[in-house]
Amino acid sequence: MNEAEGHVHREDRKNSVGRLIFVGISVLLQLAWFSIIVLRLSENYLWISLSLHLIAAASALGIFGKHTNSTIKMSWIFFIMAVPILGWGLYFMSYRSNFVKTMDRRFQTVDRAVLSALPDNEEILSPLLKENPGVGNQLYFLKHSCGFPPYRDTEVDFYGDTREALEAQKLALRNAEHFIFMEYHAIENRIAFGELKEILIEKAASGVEVRVFYDDIGSIGFIDPQFIREMSSYGISCRVFNPIVPIVNLFMNNRDHRKITVVDGRIGFTGGYNLADKYFNLTHPYGLWKDSGIRLEGPAVRTLTLLFLEMWNAMDEKPVESVKPYLLDFPRSVGRGSEGIVVPYADDPVDSLCTGEDVYLNILKNAKHYVFIATPYLIITDDMSRELTLAARRGVDVRIVTPGIPDKKLIYQVTRSYYNQLARDGVRIYEFTPGFLHEKQILSDDECAVVGTINFDYRSLYHHFEDAVYLYRSRCLPKIREDFSELFRLSREVTKRYGDRSMALRLGQGVLRLFAPLM
Repeated sequence: MNEAEGHVHREDRKNSVGRLIFVGISVLLQLAWFSIIVLRLSENYLWISLSLHLIAAASALGIFGKHTNSTIKMSWIFFIMAVPILGWGLYFMSYRSNFVKTMDRRFQTVDRAVLSALPDNEEILSPLLKENPGVGNQLYFLKHSCGFPPYRDTEVDFYGDTREALEAQKLALRNAEHFIFMEYHAIENRIAFGELKEILIEKAASGVEVRVFYDDIGSIGFIDPQFIREMSSYGISCRVFNPIVPIVNLFMNNRDHRKITVVDGRIGFTGGYNLADKYFNLTHPYGLWKDSGIRLEGPAVRTLTLLFLEMWNAMDEKPVESVKPYLLDFPRSVGRGSEGIVVPYADDPVDSLCTGEDVYLNILKNAKHYVFIATPYLIITDDMSRELTLAARRGVDVRIVTPGIPDKKLIYQVTRSYYNQLARDGVRIYEFTPGFLHEKQILSDDECAVVGTINFDYRSLYHHFEDAVYLYRSRCLPKIREDFSELFRLSREVTKRYGDRSMALRLGQGVLRLFAPLM
């Protein structure tokens, strides 16, 4: 990159950060204005003060009766009772505002039109319910409760090195003939994405339909609105998920954390990495960056295609487009990887399901020998903590690998606050010594695995739009096992190191954990 290009990218980043600061200040001023007005009224009119406290108490009772995670409920109740005015206001804007309801309705409309194109594939599920009830029940849950069918005849490749994943992605893009869909939480318009952008521009010029979709918050430090104009000039369609605005709206807390590339409906990629330089160790802000990805080729790519079209259409008020031009029918074949079962799936905050967490919980419940977990953040619910410890108590080798160098120091303290309670019941904890571990994957008994975008934290499990791939007896499982073996080799076991914490540290971590479900 020459000096002029570097200057342009620095200016783009400065403009994006400036926009974020402006929005942040605007929102804080609105909250302050709201609080001051209500406080002044409460001081001068006793009935207003009493009404507000009654509303707060009623809200707390209503939250207690909701069918949702108990840890999240208790955090909201504590917040509302401690700061009634602000707590109730934020809760209302999170769950009851017209904007949130409008978004819910939009996603329901889109899902009915788009996800209804998923196949049934009941013939894959039925035999497995008898052969392996534990896995069969997991697939039954994914299909019948969440709507995501199982597939066979899909070739799967796992990449424990993101540069290898990027090269495979470039090869697939070069061979595109009809369309390219790319959806990422963060895109940085620099070296790594530049390698892909050259191919996208070439393909768009040759008549291939190219769409790029990215999250506004995830990419705000990397690109600005000029990026869309630049891409449009090359014939590439761009759309932004949930753009931030200087108005109080807690749907802004719900981000698109998915990472999906689809080529011609035939090849798909997902995993933990975004399209920014640090994910490929082109920069090193936190030491060595460790991440992973997965490539699918075959009928299972249909789910990734439809997940992209779901998000693309949800961010547009126009009628939902027809998905038929983007769906391929694959002949039944017995190819590489055909003996395994593949289930791409997604999770989102606009329905009542906790798909990401429930898939992880089901794996823990059914584990017989071992469960290995890699996650950058470990901020878990009581349900997850209980299943981890129950598995360890019944003799399952449960190991969790987290980063050795944090990207967010406060969040890192919350992650470490869980070590002692888990280790006390036999869970083994490791920290990745060379740097920051960003993989989101789980492997159990050399039989099943999940690779995707879903962290073991509240943001992924409850607030974000996520995607992942469940694998059963896939030929790539030994490669995932090798990746974990390398992680253990490069990590230090810290199971016993965090038992003795100072009172100040325990208090600080406790406060952070109290509000973690709301972050």
